[in-house]
Amino acid sequence: MAKSKLRILYGEGDGDVLAAQAAAMEKAGHIVQSAEGRKAVDEALKKSSFDLVVLGATLTRNDRHHLPYMVKKASSATSVLVLHADGSRHPYVDACTDTGASLETVLNRIESMTIAGMMPSAAAAAAGR
Repeated sequence: MAKSKLRILYGEGDGDVLAAQAAAMEKAGHIVQSAEGRKAVDEALKKSSFDLVVLGATLTRNDRHHLPYMVKKASSATSVLVLHADGSRHPYVDACTDTGASLETVLNRIESMTIAGMMPSAAAAAAGR
């Protein structure tokens, strides 16, 4: 079962990491808007809606903690994936990856998430219907 293209907002603190990883997400079939730094992520959330927000490892720890609140404030239906974090204790983080996870692991994690932008048949399968 293939998922539809997701509208992803991808935030990083390092522009080089952002460019490389955003390109890989696009190659995987997603529509990606890049945002460098906390302020850029906040601005993008005010201007557009997204299926998924990915908060990268080069954002500060404080940003990776604060921004999930801002995502859910903008739209409670938007999923949040935090890289390089233990998001299991954060009430607004839907998924996280371990420190040092490869880009392949990140892409697999995105594919395994139940996200509102999924194709209806995939969403039904994920819900056990």
